[in-house]
Amino acid sequence: MDHGGHGMNMDLPPFTLGRGMEFGGDAFFVVGCLLGLVLYGWAVLRLRRRGDAWPVSRIVAWVLGVVTVALVMCTKLNDYGMVMFSVHMVQHMVISMLSPILLLLGGPVTLALRALPAAGRGRKGPRELLVALLHSRYMRIITHPAFTIPLFIASLYALYFSPLFDFLMGSRAGHIAMMVHFLAVGLVFFWPIMGVDPGPHRPGYVMRMLELFAGMPFHAFFGIALMMATEPMVDTYTNPPASLGIDALTDQSAAGGIAWAFSEIPSVVVLIALVFQWYKSEERQSQRSDRAAERNGDKDLADYNAYLASLNARGQ
Repeated sequence: MDHGGHGMNMDLPPFTLGRGMEFGGDAFFVVGCLLGLVLYGWAVLRLRRRGDAWPVSRIVAWVLGVVTVALVMCTKLNDYGMVMFSVHMVQHMVISMLSPILLLLGGPVTLALRALPAAGRGRKGPRELLVALLHSRYMRIITHPAFTIPLFIASLYALYFSPLFDFLMGSRAGHIAMMVHFLAVGLVFFWPIMGVDPGPHRPGYVMRMLELFAGMPFHAFFGIALMMATEPMVDTYTNPPASLGIDALTDQSAAGGIAWAFSEIPSVVVLIALVFQWYKSEERQSQRSDRAAERNGDKDLADYNAYLASLNARGQ
């Protein structure tokens, strides 16, 4: 029996982690993950062939980010996610709150800007188009917290508590579009907060932390709402296949618990990354100040001491 035209067999055996981790899922994400690894690897090799370094930590972060996408979208989790709210919520939380953080720590935009060749005077190639996009009004809008925070919240409440979710879950194209949307929302939300790439909106570290904590509580509230509900809230998961041996309300409660838990995990990861970035920024600033002092022979300090001496002389 097909589920909403998605072409997926509803008579799945009871869920186990082993069954969920079997290879499967949408070809769209299989191809996308492979392209992500190949293009990133090509760019790193291009840099190294010309003698430029690229941090291993960024490579590891990117690969882990792609792997997390593959784990939830290129396995049988994708099939179970069509009929089990709890499994779908794992997919949603990973692809919108864990994968984007890891992908952004990989610095893909910076890598592309360094690896892509310049088109030459008066011409526009991929590198020039990327630079133009980064400086565009469109990018300033979609990375501003006045846009990203409401979008982050609406992706939960406006989607799950409206007929839109059931409509998207009724077709393969709709399901793919929804998951791509979750990934995109996560990227634009976390990019100004902790991304290592240049961007039009890059506030100070305190403001970044405030932006982070402005969005996270709404995930917790969403999870609690699902956990406390006394009846199924999403039509797609109201009547799970008998072969799964699950109760719709119990599964929904589990989905709420997953959403609530994931509101905490990314917060801790991003906070650690922000503190580390802040420390490294202060360290670089201190090194620049030390080099400047060495170049001018501590002229600033000498001027300040002379100023103090003048004040002392006036007071005598």
